[in-house]
Amino acid sequence: MKIYTWESLKEFQQRDCKQKLIVIEGKVYDVTKFMHKHPGGAKLLGAYAGEDATDAWVALHNDKELVENRPARISDAYASWPSRPLVRAAAVLHQVPAPVLGIRVGRCAAAMAVRPAHLDCTASGPAAVHRQAQAGWAQHDYGHLSVFNSRRLNHIGHELVVGHMKGASSHWWNFRHFLHHSKPNVVGADPDINVPYLFLLGDKMPQEWGKRRRGFMPYNWQHDYFWLLGPPMLLPLYFHYENIYFIFKRGDWRDFVWTLSFFLKFFFYVFNHFFPSWLATFGFYICLCATWIALVFVACTQMSHIPMDIDRDQRREPPECRRRLINDWFTGHLNYQIEHHLFPTMPRHSYPLVQPHVKQLCARHGIPYVEKPLSTALADIIRSLKKSGELWLEAYQMPG
Repeated sequence: MKIYTWESLKEFQQRDCKQKLIVIEGKVYDVTKFMHKHPGGAKLLGAYAGEDATDAWVALHNDKELVENRPARISDAYASWPSRPLVRAAAVLHQVPAPVLGIRVGRCAAAMAVRPAHLDCTASGPAAVHRQAQAGWAQHDYGHLSVFNSRRLNHIGHELVVGHMKGASSHWWNFRHFLHHSKPNVVGADPDINVPYLFLLGDKMPQEWGKRRRGFMPYNWQHDYFWLLGPPMLLPLYFHYENIYFIFKRGDWRDFVWTLSFFLKFFFYVFNHFFPSWLATFGFYICLCATWIALVFVACTQMSHIPMDIDRDQRREPPECRRRLINDWFTGHLNYQIEHHLFPTMPRHSYPLVQPHVKQLCARHGIPYVEKPLSTALADIIRSLKKSGELWLEAYQMPG
């Protein structure tokens, strides 16, 4: 078997390289054929071509014996690439008995979110909003394989909840969300920060776009128009467009049927029972059922990522800031962003239980564990957008 050095693996990082090799625990795997069958999408594996994917593999797979032999192992790496200390140390917590950390706690609660009453997401007013939000947290549990021990049962549950109860493609969610977990805040890989035609984030991208005169938005005002174009457009408009585009581009007709079943059920029932027109029904869906998720998405994820370093691919620690913004119920426990990124397969109800152990790990490795109130978190995201906009304007105005 050929022995690869890290230097020789760099050629496989090129986009035009047809062969895709990744390294997991010092072993080199050829994923060229397997990547198109990967449940997390081909792009996820392609993002690790020529790199060490051990940290992401450990964090995202709770059935390692089943998945480790799917791609073809072809070699060993000459020298191991040191893993990030916090991620590596956190992996040890998975070995602690479940009753201690409550790793299995919350599975029943997640399954209860799909009791028959919640399958009917057609109630009016606050009840409908509440059920839609809870269905969103439930699909997140199924998508992360944290409800059942069976991977297949989790996938079936995810298709049912995200498709029939939320009106979205399960494969679209998987491909998008797992890329975010694998490459957080990495330009060109993390879809959650891939919004350059509306917002420029971080310190480096605004300067690059400014020098090249790219984009068409007044980015120096982006901190002002964020609340107009950010949360209101995210889920109601952009996510719906991206979801429909994904389904038809891939010809994923099973997800199309699930999605169609939601909209037929929701609109025909609500229109016939509560509203005098289709326009009013649509307004109810956009303004109420989509707004909660959009607000939590911004509150729990964007406020934990936008103020941090955003750059091209680097080896970095997971999000260092946890914002306990409103309460665990409203955010579906996704206010525990460090815990969620370290343990994506852990049921979300277990994050408060594992948090003290993560704090100890951070202190041991000298990594800041930051907790911020809502007001500070909101101010941080606005300050970050304002700073990025100023960097863009300064670069844009520089002569030739």
